Amino acid sequence: MADVHTKETRSYNMSRIRSKNTKPEVLVRKHLHKRGFRFRINVKHLPGKPDIVLTKYKTVIFVNGCFWHGHKSCKYFVVPKTRTEWWLNKISRNNLNDEKAIQALKDQGWLSIILWECELRSEYLDSTIEKCVATLNNLL
Repeated sequence: MADVHTKETRSYNMSRIRSKNTKPEVLVRKHLHKRGFRFRINVKHLPGKPDIVLTKYKTVIFVNGCFWHGHKSCKYFVVPKTRTEWWLNKISRNNLNDEKAIQALKDQGWLSIILWECELRSEYLDSTIEKCVATLNNLL
């Protein structure tokens, strides 16, 4: 099945998709900061360039988009009807890169927390943040 957009339109649409400072990331940072946590963002020297790095806790947080990281059994992860094979390969590579980064971080003594975009929707946000905060507080 062919793409419904022209090559130029598709290119423009894809260029508007952020890789950092996304709404879910900013939301998590805001809630953590409000609870007194201090952190760095997008630390380049760590494997996977984590979204949030809490050095004091030797913990990183990845805020994953359900589509881009293929969140299993999530209603927000829908396989595109166009270029399906290409997208499945792309998402598979993303998952492989995620696994490698998490393992490398673990080997360096870091704890990785994965937060999914769907867990940050308004009806789940408070419980997701509380679980994250409880995990961090248990590390000290």
